Amino acid sequence: MSYSTLFFDLDETIYTKGNGLWDAIATRMNEYIRVNLNLPPEHVIELRRKYYQSYGTTLRGLQLHHHVDTDDYLAYVHDLPLEDFIQPDLQLRNLLLGLPQRKWIFTNADKNHASRVLKIIGISDCFDGILDVTAIGFLCKPEVEAYQRALTLANVDNAENSVLMDDSIRNLLPAKDLGFTTILVGSNGSNPAVDYVIKSIHDLPQAMPSLWAE
Repeated sequence: MSYSTLFFDLDETIYTKGNGLWDAIATRMNEYIRVNLNLPPEHVIELRRKYYQSYGTTLRGLQLHHHVDTDDYLAYVHDLPLEDFIQPDLQLRNLLLGLPQRKWIFTNADKNHASRVLKIIGISDCFDGILDVTAIGFLCKPEVEAYQRALTLANVDNAENSVLMDDSIRNLLPAKDLGFTTILVGSNGSNPAVDYVIKSIHDLPQAMPSLWAE
């Protein structure tokens, strides 16, 4: 199988899962909702759980039901010292530079956050672009239309020519149904719901060595 395009999720896919960054972002989400919606902490957790299950992200629920200022929300939740959590990764840079396919970041976060992450890791120039929540029209994985828009924006005619890497099995299932080759990042063992499972993005050459031969 020959692939033209590789789509990479950002948080906990491009960098090591469990390094604390996503927990810090989640804490800022909770604080933003508590203050702006005037909710007690226990109600915030339940609201986020409900919106995640219904829409894929907390932001989507806040947009639809509370009309939050999207830019204000995204700026607040991502206002963190990223250098405390992630570092330059020369191994990943060399891995990406060796791949002949077009490469896109496909994230439910916003472009500013993604750009900051990529810059710190040292891989900003390894990608053709960033398909963020704004570019996708505030749809988000796992909504099927989000994948269809990503394909269109990346000028991909057929999902079967593409690979999607993500740390969320929930985000990979619709992609597989559309024809993507799917890789679950950050897990051990195997999962029959996806095509490949790797512990880290650094393990991609072992899972799909043919990518470098195309």
